[in-house]
Amino acid sequence: MDIDKIIEEAIIEDIGDGDHTSLATIPADKTGKAHLIIKEPGILAGVDIAKEVFFKTDKKLKFHKLLSDGTVVKPGDIVFTVEGNSISILSGERLALNFMQRMSGIATYTNKLVSLIDGLKTKLLDTRKTTPLLRELEKYSVKVGGGENHRMGLYDMIMIKDNHIDFAGGIVPAIESTKKYLSEKKKNLKIEIEVKNLKELEVVLNHGGIDRIMLDNFTPEELKKAVEKIAGRFESEASGGITEKTIRKYAETGVDYISVGALTHHISSLDMSLLAVK
Repeated sequence: MDIDKIIEEAIIEDIGDGDHTSLATIPADKTGKAHLIIKEPGILAGVDIAKEVFFKTDKKLKFHKLLSDGTVVKPGDIVFTVEGNSISILSGERLALNFMQRMSGIATYTNKLVSLIDGLKTKLLDTRKTTPLLRELEKYSVKVGGGENHRMGLYDMIMIKDNHIDFAGGIVPAIESTKKYLSEKKKNLKIEIEVKNLKELEVVLNHGGIDRIMLDNFTPEELKKAVEKIAGRFESEASGGITEKTIRKYAETGVDYISVGALTHHISSLDMSLLAVK
C-alpha cells in the first residue's frame, strides 16, 4: 500500500469523528509548540513519516526537523519541533510516535546485530515477517540500521522452502518446475532454495539451476562445511534460530548472508515522547 494511503488510513482509524478530548479541553484557536525528545539510546528512523502525519492532520502546522534518520541518538536529544494549532498537534501526536518508535526500534536492533558482525563479509538480511501493510516502512528501517532487504514479497524472488519441496515431490522436481514456470511466464527472478541438512545440500549442488542456497537451522560447524562446498558456485544464506549471542560465530563461517526474522517481528520500540514547549 502507498505510504500516503497508510498514513491517511491510520489517521482515520485513530481520530474517527474527532479528537474529542482535545476538542473538549482546548480552545479551537489555541496555538502551541511541542518537540520530540529521545528517552533511550538508539538509531533514529521515521522522522519524515512523522512530518507527513502532522501535515496530513493539519497542513498549516510548521515542522522543523533537527535530526535525520540514521542518527545515533541519546536521552535528551530533540528530534524535531512542531508548531501551530494545539488541537492538531495533539491529534497527530500518538500516530507520529507509533510510527517513529517502532521504526527506530527496528533500526536500533538491526544496527546492534550489524555491529556484532562488523569486519566480516556476511551481510544481515530481514525477512517477510513484517506487520501487514507496514512492510515498506519496516524494511526501510532495517536499511537505516545498516541491514539489507531480502525479497519484498512473494512476487520479486523465487524462494523454494521445505513445504514447496514436499508438495512438488522433491528438490529436483521443485527446481525443474520453477525453471519451466519462469521460462513460460518470461520472468527473470532469482531462485533460492532451502535445505535442512548436508544430504539435501548435496542434491542441490549436484543438480544446480539456482542462485542462492538457504541453510536452515544448521549449527555453525555444519554451516562451515556447507559454505565450503557452496563457495564459488552459488550464494549462501544462513537462517533459523540465530541470535545476537550466536550471530558472530555464524558469520565467521564465511556465509554470504544471515537472515533474521526478529529484526522486524521481535523488537522493542524506542522510547521517546512529544512534549509541549511552555
